[in-house]
Amino acid sequence: MTFLRFTIILALGIALFINPDSLHAQCNEKQVTVILSLDGFRWDYPDKTSTPTLNRIAAEGVKAQSLIPSFPSKTFPNHYSIATGLVPDNHGLVNNSFFDREMDKPYAIGNKEARNNGDFYGGEPIWITAQRQGHITASYFWVGTDVSIQGMQPDYWKMYQQNTPFSQRIDTIIHWLSLPEDQRPTLIMAYYHEPDGIGHNYGPDDPRTLKMITELDSITGILYDRIKALPNGNCINFIVLSDHGMGPISSERNIALSEHIPGNWPVRPEGGNPNFNLYADGSYFDSVYLALKPLKGILVYRPSEVPEHLNYGKNPRVGDVIVFADSAWSITINKPKKKFTGGTHGYDPQNTDMHAIFYACGPRFKKGYLHPSFQNTHIYSLLAELLGIIPAKTDGNREAILDMLN
Repeated sequence: MTFLRFTIILALGIALFINPDSLHAQCNEKQVTVILSLDGFRWDYPDKTSTPTLNRIAAEGVKAQSLIPSFPSKTFPNHYSIATGLVPDNHGLVNNSFFDREMDKPYAIGNKEARNNGDFYGGEPIWITAQRQGHITASYFWVGTDVSIQGMQPDYWKMYQQNTPFSQRIDTIIHWLSLPEDQRPTLIMAYYHEPDGIGHNYGPDDPRTLKMITELDSITGILYDRIKALPNGNCINFIVLSDHGMGPISSERNIALSEHIPGNWPVRPEGGNPNFNLYADGSYFDSVYLALKPLKGILVYRPSEVPEHLNYGKNPRVGDVIVFADSAWSITINKPKKKFTGGTHGYDPQNTDMHAIFYACGPRFKKGYLHPSFQNTHIYSLLAELLGIIPAKTDGNREAILDMLN
């Protein structure tokens, strides 16, 4: 046997024993991170129905037992907590709607003028930290990215339009990932509004909700496969998470604020089931507090009384009285005109129904690793680590996420 023939046979033999995953893990370019949020995707939905894509990502990467939301476990506060590493009390989005007395302005996610006012948004979102350190960033509907915060926005971003098909969002993400390297984002943040909507309408255990879970898993699989098929697919870290979970509700367990707060009292309620911040004039905050405190099914606090584990109550935007429902209870301003069932979120994060998902894979992540539950304020530290940038000061902890990384 000639030396050349022996060398060829040896090379072929070695190739047969190379693990394809080890080849995939090799990356000689700048790494990219794609983070996708599935609004309201409860941590245990994969135990309730089929989610082969998420199962595959867990096998090829990391799965957390759950991702623990910040209080209140609402959409805007938690997406912005993920982006800034700060709890809502510190970044300023203290609820989906609230009132700022200093600005003398309300904030509400349905109020376009308020939502696009950067003065409401505190902290330093990860896209700003990354851009200041030379990275190109992109966002498809992440909370805060269609707003000028500190005079900055991602390099590529979209004005929120919920009816944009998921397929169009995927096409755009793949387009961004296919740009020349000097134009390519190294951080892409994307948001899907489901399964939050269907979870609200039908509750977390309804067959229609679980059908949506399987559909979203399939849609996520399309994005995942298209990412892996890219020439630089082996350099892309892919994270799938959610902002909060979903709990069941019923009109049988409902408190109507108007039945306990007289209409002539100067009290302004802001928020939505099951969280309200009450702003009262003069001494009426004591009157409101005393009227609501004895009621079954709700928790009523002055800002100084909020339990420490909620990290809430120091920001003046929280108002004079903080009211939120006990698990599975609802709070409405007026008595509902008809019976209802469904789902909601916003409860104390100690209620595991509020817990979210976290899955991740790519060259920086371990394979087949189950990570303990962790706070979503640590995600900012994780993204900074993946991007190789110096983080701003946050409420998160870099040490809490290092175990999942190679």
